[in-house]
Formats: sequence, structure tokens, C-alpha cells
Amino acid sequence: MIQHQPKVSPGLWALAWRRLRGDHLAMGSMAVVILWLILIAMSYTGILAKNWDAEVAVNYAPPTFVGAQNAADKITAAAEDNSPPPENPLDPLKDVIRELRASSAGASGAASSAAPQVTDDYGIKDPLEKEMAEIRAELAKEGKAVIGAKQETLPFGADKWGHDIIKKTLKGAETSIIVGIVAAFLATGLGTVFGAVAGYYGKWVDDVFNWFYSVFTSVPYLLLILAVAAVLQQKGVTTIILILGLTGWTGTFRLIRAEYMKHKAREYVWAADAIGASNMRKMFTHIFPNVSHVALVQVSILVVSFIKSEVILSFLGFGVPVGTVSWGSMLNEAQNELILGKWWQLTAASVAMAVLVTAFSMFTDALRDALDPKLK
Repeated sequence: MIQHQPKVSPGLWALAWRRLRGDHLAMGSMAVVILWLILIAMSYTGILAKNWDAEVAVNYAPPTFVGAQNAADKITAAAEDNSPPPENPLDPLKDVIRELRASSAGASGAASSAAPQVTDDYGIKDPLEKEMAEIRAELAKEGKAVIGAKQETLPFGADKWGHDIIKKTLKGAETSIIVGIVAAFLATGLGTVFGAVAGYYGKWVDDVFNWFYSVFTSVPYLLLILAVAAVLQQKGVTTIILILGLTGWTGTFRLIRAEYMKHKAREYVWAADAIGASNMRKMFTHIFPNVSHVALVQVSILVVSFIKSEVILSFLGFGVPVGTVSWGSMLNEAQNELILGKWWQLTAASVAMAVLVTAFSMFTDALRDALDPKLK
């Protein structure tokens, strides 16, 4: 007699993964997000963009596909083409001008016979030439790297200080994405704890948390984060994370509170209460695993929102400090460069942010649909 084993029903996460695998757009978006996470991990460990702040190129070096700036060649050509204007026979000072030109030509011939001097594009001798030569010789003896000639062009150009735009974009992605991820986990953690306590206990506890929720949501979000940034004053990555985490918990609170109000009346919670489980155990051991998918979706949504919020803060001057690069600080610099026709830093930061935010948003939508128990 053949005994048939009972078929085990797949759980929520197994069903969600099955739905995700069937969505090619979601899998492509997840691949882009994973690629960005790998890049920022390599940047954080120093494998990529380690020397992003090195002045490897001339100021505003253009992208390679645009072509190098021949500023020095243009100045030289202009100097060579600077022939004296024709002499006016009616000019009363023609004799004086002729004598001055002759004396200038003689001085130029004497200077050309002397030893050549190192000058810049304007013909000014470097006053620190001797000292810099000694420093370079000393560094060479110690085996340290000496800064060579700056490049006139880079694969995607350079900024005002000659920093490589590609490396700067990767380093800026590290700051923006880390801020978004850490702040999202902080805000989701606060919203989950507050929502669990309010939804489980109810009564006056729920009223207190609802009052806090109403206060935070009554102020426009951008104005709220700017007000908190002005109060904290100290600029830094940690400060930005605290600003975003302490102001972005309201959406998670509302959803988790509703889930706890619904689940606390379920039979499995009554069974846990019958065997003497404490309130904390019922809240976070029995109920939370059944609502964890809501918290996970909120994390993914808040990451996108906080990346954009960090960009806004840094663009307005309330974000990262001087010496720290992010996509917001790059856009802040690029607004002045765009007036000069230097578009590559603005393009790099905008395209990088658009690709990541779009992929993360599409993956978030697919994840929310996959974890929805109403969709079979």
C-alpha cells in the first residue's frame, strides 16, 4: 500500500520569491541594485575610488570623447600671431614707438640667448621652482609617489579641482546610499516599535503615539527635515542619518499599528496568551514574524526616499560637510559649472542617481506585490 505524504504548502517568502522570479523586470531591477551595492562596498573598502580627491587633471578637464582643451596652444598661437600694427605715417609719436620696438626686440634676443626658465602660460617664472625640485627629489629618494603632469582629458571629465568625475560619482554614491540604507533601517525600527506598542496596547498608549504621529505629519516633510537640520547644526553623515531617521518613521508606524491591531485578536495570539507568554513575547516573537513583510517593504521604500532627501539637504547646504562628497554636493557644485558650459559633473551625478532610484523603485513595487497575500 502506497502512502502519500501530505503536500507542504509553501510559506509567504517562498511564494514571494516565486513571484519575483517570474517578473523579468523585477529581476533586472534587482540586478542593478545589487550591482550598485557591490560598487559602494568596493568603494568603502578602498578597492574603487580610493584616491577620488587626487588632482589628476587640469581644472574642468573635458571628457575624452569631447576632446582636450588646448588652452596653452591657443595662448601660444595668440602670442605668436600678435604682430605689431602697421605704422601710421601721420602719427607724431612714430619715432618714439619705433625706438621702443627696437629696444624690446633687443631685450627679447638677449633673453633668448640666456638659460631657459620655467614659466607658466603667462610667461611668469615659478618663484618656488627650486624648492619644489628639491622636494620632488627628496620624495623620489624615499620611494614615494610624485605627482606627475596633470592630464588634459579624462574618460568623463574632471571638476574644478581636477578630480576624476567617475571616481567622484562612485564615492558620492557610497555616501548617499549608505545614508539612505542606514536611515531607512533606523526609521523603520522606530516606526515598527512605536506601531507595535500603540497597536497592541491601545487605549491611552495608542492616543499618546497618535498625538506624536499627528504632530510630525502636520508639518511638511521638507520643512521638517530642514528645521531639524538647523537645530542639530553639526553637519556630518551621522547627523543626516539621525535627521532622516527621526523624521521618517511616521509611514511605518501607521502600517504596523494597523497590522498589530488586526493580529492581536487572532487565535494564535490567544493560544500564546493561554500558555503564559508575556506581552513582549507575543508582540515580537508571535506577531512580528507575520507582519515583517510590511516592515521589509517599508525599508525598501524609505531607502529611495532618503537618498533623494540626502541629495536635497546637501544641495541646499544642510548635508555633508566640506571634504565629503555625495550626489547632492556634486549637484551643488554643478549648478555653477553649468553656467560655464561644464556639464559633465551634473550629467554623471544625475544619471547615476536616476538609474539607482528607478531600479530601486521598480524593485520595491515588485517586492510589495510579491509579498501581498491577497495576490496568488
